[in-house]
Amino acid sequence: MSGQYESVPTEVVLMKDENSDAAVNSKTVKNDGPIFGKRHEQVLMHGSLFFLMACIQSSMSIGIVAMNDPTASMNPDISTFDWKDKGAVLSCFFWGSILPQLGSGWLANRYGPKWFLVGTTIICAILNFLLPTVAYSYGSKGVMVLRVMQGFTQGIIPASLYGLLAKWVPPNERTRLGTIVAGGTTIGTVVITFISGYLAASWYGWPMIFYLNGGLGFLWGIVFSYFGTNTPAGHSSITHAERCYIEKSLPLEDKSKKLSTPWLKIFTSGHFLALLFAHCGFNWGFYILTTDIPIYFNNVMEFNIKSNGALSTLPHIVKWIMSLLFSFITDMIISKSICSIGTTRKVMHAIGSLAPCVLLIILGNSGPEDASKAVVLLIVTFGFLGANMSGYLFNHLDLSPNHAAVLMGITSQFGTICTAIGLTTVQYIVPDDDDPNQWGIIFYLTSGIFITSTVIFFFFGSGEVQPWNYERVRTKSPKGDENT
Repeated sequence: MSGQYESVPTEVVLMKDENSDAAVNSKTVKNDGPIFGKRHEQVLMHGSLFFLMACIQSSMSIGIVAMNDPTASMNPDISTFDWKDKGAVLSCFFWGSILPQLGSGWLANRYGPKWFLVGTTIICAILNFLLPTVAYSYGSKGVMVLRVMQGFTQGIIPASLYGLLAKWVPPNERTRLGTIVAGGTTIGTVVITFISGYLAASWYGWPMIFYLNGGLGFLWGIVFSYFGTNTPAGHSSITHAERCYIEKSLPLEDKSKKLSTPWLKIFTSGHFLALLFAHCGFNWGFYILTTDIPIYFNNVMEFNIKSNGALSTLPHIVKWIMSLLFSFITDMIISKSICSIGTTRKVMHAIGSLAPCVLLIILGNSGPEDASKAVVLLIVTFGFLGANMSGYLFNHLDLSPNHAAVLMGITSQFGTICTAIGLTTVQYIVPDDDDPNQWGIIFYLTSGIFITSTVIFFFFGSGEVQPWNYERVRTKSPKGDENT
């Protein structure tokens, strides 16, 4: 046992090379600490941050309606506006989040993600408190600048959180605990959709939406600064058994040398590029489903799904519930060695990506008379989309626990760009929202992208830890010899 681990009475049996996919599946740990341990506390804090991110990101969708509606609040003294550029205001957050994602993964990997998360969350909270004042003083242009800044701060968060998951979550618990974290986004979107409407209509009006989210951001930053840590070894009250259980389940690290980010090997790795295609393809299709399908229902199928609060949120709730079910199934398959990690990820990704193709093809050949059936199919489709959380979403941790933050930063950045391209493509191909033929082009194009990215991931993806995961900074001996 290397010096960085403390000896505790825990038995680990390895059947093969311990860095291989099969070795992870064959580990037997007799003492893994308490049923609800410090790793679960950390995961809940990580999930609450995703919840908060979703609240801050989504609140503007409802807030901007109330900001431009003099009758939204019962308080006549709440100021409102008459902005003609509401679409631009909504998109600014999205564009602001693109730039920092790649660099944030590298920074979190090099210096530890904790204080980056605390700092960016508190900054984002301050900006939320300032938003009403900026709106009153500088109008929509000022809000655009502020939302770009908020997007920038939140762009740092996903990759940093993946860096924490890589250190805290054992591989055999990775899918279900990771799904709990990622599920915070879905729950946050649903909760803020309901709460924002009530807050906007209250005596305090639309500013309370942003004050509430700002207060939650401050609270999370304070709590995580006290209880959050970068690694189990840095936690002051974790049990020896739980710490050793986590550390022994992960690839061994040589801490005598610093990690080196193997950029060239990452970008030339076929397994990573397959993951990149999977992330980009899913982003393209998912955001078209969530952003443009409601428009199609309203204009072509003559069914306004957004007017029904239950129907507008039910698909997301079903997706969250099914994602938890798929995550437990995935971890069971992996822990019982029924399939390798890589095969299980591919199958789950295929389930989550091919189901939307069926929906899109059916929608492209349906009319207003099929609206009710199409809504049911949409809800079922979102349930299958939950399988993707057990598919590509945690494959970054499989390929390289040491560089998971960097990998997530790269795929998130490209995925965000593909989202922007996809939504912009809809605007060009569908200038007439009432034309089903124009929508048909989008549906078949999106289905093709779903299928192509899924096939690439299925044949070229992997669940094995990659050799470049262990690369260290090169040093030179006095004689000039290089050591790695």
